[in-house]
Amino acid sequence: MDADEVADDGAWARAAAGMAQDVGRESPVCEITALATKVVYRNRWMTVREDSIQRSDGSRGIYGVVEKSDFALIIPVASDGALCLVEQYRYPVKGRFWEFPQGSWEGVATADPLELARGELQEETGLLAREMHYVGHLFECYGYSTQGCHIFIARDLQVTETKLDPEEHGLISRTFPLDAVIAMIGDGRIKDAMSVAALGLCRLKGLL
Repeated sequence: MDADEVADDGAWARAAAGMAQDVGRESPVCEITALATKVVYRNRWMTVREDSIQRSDGSRGIYGVVEKSDFALIIPVASDGALCLVEQYRYPVKGRFWEFPQGSWEGVATADPLELARGELQEETGLLAREMHYVGHLFECYGYSTQGCHIFIARDLQVTETKLDPEEHGLISRTFPLDAVIAMIGDGRIKDAMSVAALGLCRLKGLL
């Protein structure tokens, strides 16, 4: 990893080193203990388990957990400041929505986030980025899932060919001015929570 790959003075390295300390920082003592666990469903993309648990007050119950590999979300920024979005059909909610390029590699839980981000960016948009700035890590829905998201900003873009997976059939990409993207969030054309959160984090950090 050199300066051309992550032009943020080691932001990814610093974040990776501190991530373990960030998890559970506000509660260093485990407040829920797993007494037993069983896998109730598994496929290429996820594992669903049910844990028998005991809380710190002694009460017992069950907890369903969805285990999924972390994914990468990329905010591609063109030379004129426009942002690249993709639109695709999302089967669970039966609709097409705009979002930032994102994805994971099935069965590769230890995938390097930077390599993953570069791969997903090219697959979905055909873009190669000379500069990849690491923004941060967020959990997508930690009430029931282990999955997290690594957020990158991509700059100095070069157009190549897309490499869509069969699951991404019908995906299209297009650039929008930043103001238009914000308006799309407001009017409901962008409903992907992680895209909204990633854009907000970038804005808070003064990166966009």
